[in-house]
Amino acid sequence: MKVKLTRSYKSKNGNTVFVYTVAGTETQVEAYKAAQGDNYREQEDGTSLWFTTRCIGNTGTLVITEKGKVVPDMSAFEQAASLAKQYGGNFGQELARASVASLLGNSAPVADASGLDSFK
Repeated sequence: MKVKLTRSYKSKNGNTVFVYTVAGTETQVEAYKAAQGDNYREQEDGTSLWFTTRCIGNTGTLVITEKGKVVPDMSAFEQAASLAKQYGGNFGQELARASVASLLGNSAPVADASGLDSFK
């Protein structure tokens, strides 16, 4: 299922809550509703909503685990972190910067004056 960030707000406890709309096939949305149970919420137009205190970017993917929990697919973020850690230094930092920009839907940044070529 795909999600898209629609808004955020501060909870009564002071935490930022990110609200995503959920889109998928009819079967996926029904599975999402069942997995959310009493926590299921939707907009006035019937679009399913997913709430989290951990931003996953402007868009993302949700999966339902074997235990019936709804979680974001964070594998692309984990891959980016692994690559940055593997290479370290300036190259790792630039890999991380480019990966984050890509994951968040921004164009890749141009490297700074560290002597690395531009990322485009």
